Amino acid sequence: MADLPDQRNQDPWARLRRHTSARIALGRTGVSLSTARNLEFQIAHAQARTAVHSVLDLDLLEQQTGPLIRTASRAPDRAAYLQRPDWGRRLDDASAQALEAQPKGADIAIVLADGLSSLATQDQAPGFLAAFLPMLDGLSVAPLVAATQARVAIGDEIGAILGARMVVVLIGERPGLSAADSLGLYLTFGPRLGRSDADRNCISNIRPGGLAAPDAAHRAAWLVREAFKLRLSGVGLKDRTVTVDALPE
Repeated sequence: MADLPDQRNQDPWARLRRHTSARIALGRTGVSLSTARNLEFQIAHAQARTAVHSVLDLDLLEQQTGPLIRTASRAPDRAAYLQRPDWGRRLDDASAQALEAQPKGADIAIVLADGLSSLATQDQAPGFLAAFLPMLDGLSVAPLVAATQARVAIGDEIGAILGARMVVVLIGERPGLSAADSLGLYLTFGPRLGRSDADRNCISNIRPGGLAAPDAAHRAAWLVREAFKLRLSGVGLKDRTVTVDALPE
């Protein structure tokens, strides 16, 4: 009779954990987590800290996306950015003046912001744009804007200064303990100072282990078209898209 596998050294939770990167089914050794799970937690925590504190490489990003108008928020450094979210929502004076000199009146302004994970913007934004921009046929797009030490609402001021009818903000999302490279997209029709989160549509978790760039681009392009048709965004605009794989050939 063939030898049976030794069940004592097998992880009974491995089959469940392989279906998600979330921290589930951790099991225990005695009353504590196993050494392997503890080490995984420490690695994930270090990756999250790195994502928050890393600097967005604008030179590299520009090589991948094309020319960028470089702007910054009112937060002078990362420590101030983390302590004063309100500073991250507004442009500094030099950036506002630089945008004032740009052509006005495009249909869409696109902002690439570092947010709470510059790693996400660095890695995911170029691939998303490569899929998204060709879907905007017939709509004019303002020069790409990069914003550092930025929060989502900085897009409202950028869009308003550029006179854009809509702003799309790509921003690094707050890293968790299963994903430090997740990109978020926020779409606002009629950007202006004072807009609230209820005025925006969000597509979240854009990354290889989450929502793939082509699928995210398809959803975003659909929302853009509907926003222009209805002349609104936010809670009044519902996402009724299907995944790219489900589209008829």
